[in-house]
Amino acid sequence: MPLRTESLEEPQLNLTPMIDIVFLLIIFFMVGTRFSEIEQQYDIELPTASAVEPMTSLPDSIVLNVARTGEIRIDGEQLSLAELQSRLETARKAYSEQSVLIRGDGEGMYQPIVDVMDVCHKAQIHRFSLAFQPFASGEAP
Repeated sequence: MPLRTESLEEPQLNLTPMIDIVFLLIIFFMVGTRFSEIEQQYDIELPTASAVEPMTSLPDSIVLNVARTGEIRIDGEQLSLAELQSRLETARKAYSEQSVLIRGDGEGMYQPIVDVMDVCHKAQIHRFSLAFQPFASGEAP
């Protein structure tokens, strides 16, 4: 039985592509750094303006209270449906994603709440919700 006497070839790692990539990266960063230096060479007096503070948080929801009698109040002020619509349109123009929280009396009629939702729709406010009080734990309807 003949035995193999040939030696196996050692695996070789070709470093040429890796060296090419490293050189390309070095050239890229050197050229990029050079362009940023060129832009800062010009002596330009920049205009001044007062600092503007960005809006850091969303505005609060507008809270509408609908009483049993159907009267609508915002911040204690009674409004008609037309006045409510103009106020909601103004709020939407100030912030397009304005939200509204409708707090209706649980013992009151449902129609005034639907009227308020219709006014929200006419004022193009699509983010509105109905407030409710959750049941206490263990309490059933």
